[in-house]
Amino acid sequence: MNQDNTKEKQTTKATTAKKSVKQADKPAKKETPAKLTAEPAKKQATKAADVPKRATKPAAKKDSSAAGQASAPKPKKETVTVAKKAQEPPEEKQTLKLPEEKQMPELTVQPAAPLRVLFAASEAAPFVKTGGLADVVGTLPVALKKLEVDVRVILPKYRDIPAEWKAKMQYLTHFYVSMGWRKQYCGIQFVKHENVTFYFVDNEFYFARDAVYADGPEEGERFGFFCRAVLEALPKIDFFPDVLHCNDWQTGMISVLLKLQYMHLQQYANIRTLYTIHNLKFQGVFDYKQIDDFFGLGMRYFTPEFLEFFGDISFLKGGIVFSDRVSTVSPTYAREIQSPYYGERMDGLLRQRSDTLSGILNGIDYDIWNPASDPHIAAAYDPQNIEGKAECKRRLQRELWLPEQDDVMVVALVSRLTEQKGLSLIERVLNEMMQMPIQLVVVGQGDSHFCEMFTWAQWRYQGKVAVRFEQNEWLAHNVYAGADVYLMPSRFEPCGISQLIALRYGAVPLVRETGGLMDTVESYNKYTDEGTGFSFSNYNAHEMLYTLERAYKYFLDKKLWQRLRARGMNAQFGWSQSALEYKQLYETMAGR
Repeated sequence: MNQDNTKEKQTTKATTAKKSVKQADKPAKKETPAKLTAEPAKKQATKAADVPKRATKPAAKKDSSAAGQASAPKPKKETVTVAKKAQEPPEEKQTLKLPEEKQMPELTVQPAAPLRVLFAASEAAPFVKTGGLADVVGTLPVALKKLEVDVRVILPKYRDIPAEWKAKMQYLTHFYVSMGWRKQYCGIQFVKHENVTFYFVDNEFYFARDAVYADGPEEGERFGFFCRAVLEALPKIDFFPDVLHCNDWQTGMISVLLKLQYMHLQQYANIRTLYTIHNLKFQGVFDYKQIDDFFGLGMRYFTPEFLEFFGDISFLKGGIVFSDRVSTVSPTYAREIQSPYYGERMDGLLRQRSDTLSGILNGIDYDIWNPASDPHIAAAYDPQNIEGKAECKRRLQRELWLPEQDDVMVVALVSRLTEQKGLSLIERVLNEMMQMPIQLVVVGQGDSHFCEMFTWAQWRYQGKVAVRFEQNEWLAHNVYAGADVYLMPSRFEPCGISQLIALRYGAVPLVRETGGLMDTVESYNKYTDEGTGFSFSNYNAHEMLYTLERAYKYFLDKKLWQRLRARGMNAQFGWSQSALEYKQLYETMAGR
């Protein structure tokens, strides 16, 4: 009886196992390999994974009930083995494998495209120059090029550009620029200089004039046209920069037009603007209705928040408000212009933008300004061999009809003759200065008042004052090489290039402590025998006179004076460091 019961139980268990095998086989029959290969790989993997799950769940329950039986005879083990085999997925479903590591393609990192920068300015050396702006725009791009920046420059094509440069210019394209209801011709020519491409905006109606700059409302139209032409030229010259670097009021409206009228275009959308203030005093103020007629901005932007400036429009204010970043040409000047004394009624706006305001010193090109290799001067010299400077001094005295005297201190300035340069201080104490054993040399052009004053001084103090009202590159090099002291008593000075050249040529600078003069000239300390020049703090004529007398006292000590000269000549104010700072600023703006 017990044997019969055992046989019945075994038969029942075998039947149950067979049913489990059949249930496990059913899904596998539905998911044939042919169907799997016809579907996407992702779906195949999903279905292949689902098959054993659907087969396993019912089988697992029955296995657990079978495992709970009291006896485990031999036939039972064989049945369970069959059930386990039925749970294994078909071989075809195990063919989906990740590629092995050795089969993965090698990843190659593409080098980043060079940073693209376009300078827009109203002048650039050596093509056209009226002041320090031209020196910066002519030399900073060259330094940036050495740092592997794809930099180019665009400026107007003036009549004053020398014929030798005009002969080298090549025609690129032309188009028409809308100035309100007018359509004005705009030609683009270019020339390569020092491995940098310079583009010239050609329109004789606006730029073929007797002078680079003029006075009056027509200046707003001239440089308004230039601002529009720069933006319209970008697709024509096939150059959309990462950063558009605008300089001074003449380019201030570029940032305005870009933000308000071009930013919706895909090619212009990623352009960032840097606006550099070289001199806050020149603000490009014009009648708003006239400018709006050219640009079509509407009255919405004629508010103190945007372009309105004491009832008019200021190009410079437009550049400050609408540019992504603002910079000046020295750290001290960046701080000064946020105060009412130096702020020229823009100090509130500049304080508002202080978080995006930078001050980066200008530099000079040491290949051009190098007394060891300067072809213009009488004799070459350097800090280790200074004897040639004495010959340069004698040549300057002969050239300007001054007595050749080595023990007389030659005090010189090469400058625009304006109030900003501190010439009223010289006027106030000129008679006292002429009582000293010095010779005064003045080269430059400017206000008629100061021209008349220096003309009178040359007549009154013959043999002690020499004046040349001209812009003469050859003469400027010889003045720096021949001078003992370079005088720069500026009321304000954003940076100044002249004191940097004077240091390079061993003409000890005497400056007022303001702007870039404070950042570049270290006043002499007799107790530590340190310093590169002389300085005074207050805008006061007698304070300047006292500093000049102090300089003459040290001039008589030849060994001390030689050390002072050598320190100045060894000071480093080339473009390498400043160009690196500009590149880092560009990269931040471009999100690199």
